[in-house]
Amino acid sequence: MSASNPAVEALGVAVAARVPVLLWGAPGTGKTSAIRAMAGAMGLPCETVIASIREPSDFAGLPIVVGDEVRFAPPAWARRLAEAGQGLLFLDELSTAPPAVQAALLRVVLERAVGDLTLPDAVAVVAAANPPEQAADGWDLSAPLANRLCHLAWQTDPRSVADGLAAGWAAPVVPVLPDGWQAEEILSRGLVAAFLHVRPALACAPPSDAASAGRGWPSPRTWEMAARLMAASGASGTGDEARSALIRGAVGDGAGVEFLAWLVEMDLPDPEQVLADPASFRLPERGDRAYAALAAIAAAVAADPTPERWTAGWQVLGLAADAAPDVAAVAARVLARCRPDGVALPAEIHLFAPVLRDAGLLSS
Repeated sequence: MSASNPAVEALGVAVAARVPVLLWGAPGTGKTSAIRAMAGAMGLPCETVIASIREPSDFAGLPIVVGDEVRFAPPAWARRLAEAGQGLLFLDELSTAPPAVQAALLRVVLERAVGDLTLPDAVAVVAAANPPEQAADGWDLSAPLANRLCHLAWQTDPRSVADGLAAGWAAPVVPVLPDGWQAEEILSRGLVAAFLHVRPALACAPPSDAASAGRGWPSPRTWEMAARLMAASGASGTGDEARSALIRGAVGDGAGVEFLAWLVEMDLPDPEQVLADPASFRLPERGDRAYAALAAIAAAVAADPTPERWTAGWQVLGLAADAAPDVAAVAARVLARCRPDGVALPAEIHLFAPVLRDAGLLSS
């Protein structure tokens, strides 16, 4: 598979951000080989677990009596990953796992818990599945399991197949995210929050039919996932198609397309220009744009909280406090958490004193 394939690029970003990801594709399209090649290129151990031939105890742990208590012993593959401290857990044939196994996988995918063992944070979780109509004794994924994964459509590109047969298959590239990339997540969360202020019905909208519930759909968990993936995409310079695939894979096509369209129409001020000249800031009149503008400015300060930038950020919030106190208060909590050492409290902070005290960010 070529790295120019948006699904391949999106897979690399999801692995780099350690967001659980599921590849949907027809049998024989190279999902398994691509994932194993990716682990080999990264120099990481890869544990392949075929979900369809496992029992629930292979994920929930085998109960054993130790003294006066019952413990849940993890399987060998989980112990190997824990001992390595990093690696890739590949859950193959997920759509052929019966409901009891899918239920046992819930904590593995989200909490990385296998029995009484917790896998290291450096372990990435990747799954592959055939659509139920193309799988042997296939099942729709349960809504709770589907809601823990970013769903990517794995498609074959004829040119990539020809190139791979002639010259060998290239492993998907996992980008190296720069130090401090998580600061971009503050901005991404702010943008998601601004969008949900406009479209509150999309904050949590589980589908009514089983087939749709077995794919990506909007919930607080998946919006948080989308924000993280959007931040990782920005930090790694990911293309627009791959970023779109990641966001739609997290929250579903409908909500994802609407959010992406909303992002395009946002006309936000440049945070760096605002911080260089706080007095020039004019709060956008539209509520969602005001929310997004202040979130972007707070995120810019959090990414590089020098005393000058931190003080400038508070000056901006002081200008916005009268017109949009609730919106400014959200950004104020971000600034309060990144106060540089030794910097005196600015006068503007007292406009938000009750909110910051309630959040434990300002002493009485």
